[in-house]
Amino acid sequence: MLAKALLRQPSRTLVITAAAVPLALAILADDVRVRRQLHAARRDPLSGLPGREELTVYGDRLLDRRAAVHVMLLDGNGFKAVNDTYGHDAGDAVIAVMGRRLARWTSRRQALAARLGGDEFAVAAVLPAQSALADITALREQLHQPFTHDAHTLQMTVSMGIARAADLPGEDTARLLRGADRAMYKVKTGEVEFPYLATRADAYADTVNGRRAGRPGTHLPAG
Repeated sequence: MLAKALLRQPSRTLVITAAAVPLALAILADDVRVRRQLHAARRDPLSGLPGREELTVYGDRLLDRRAAVHVMLLDGNGFKAVNDTYGHDAGDAVIAVMGRRLARWTSRRQALAARLGGDEFAVAAVLPAQSALADITALREQLHQPFTHDAHTLQMTVSMGIARAADLPGEDTARLLRGADRAMYKVKTGEVEFPYLATRADAYADTVNGRRAGRPGTHLPAG
């Protein structure tokens, strides 16, 4: 009887493994469906990306699955100079190119990119711990590649902050975004070097009128 039970064991393992495949495919299909719905809900006409609300909904869904979620916040460097030197059409071209590059990067992953406003973007992505920083660094390099617009070569670099769900257990996407925003600001001002991962202190840093200290608009009255 024992021998027969042992012989039956591999087949049971195969059944369990086979059952896991449709489940994984179902999760992937659901992810694609949700991304399409969020893209169609409210898409920024310039970048082609959804906004902050869609990103937080998507990120929270990933967090509910206890996935290895990484949230990146990107802020352009020198965007005003592009507008002042080449005109607003060139500035619009920069935003459009950034949107396309982010959309291409996220389309190959379990990820979603959004435009938060101006030259500020964010990404929520599931990335393997062993390759996450290399993947994010590669994305940054892609965004830094120059392009041609009206016979002018344009290039806009970005400052990027990263927040990992693993470092901020129990927090939602909005809190991860706040941490990534603070991390980005530290990189932008030279306080730390990229790549820098947000800490809990970053995610809970003091705000002014709901905004990170130093962010444009913090001088305005709350309302």
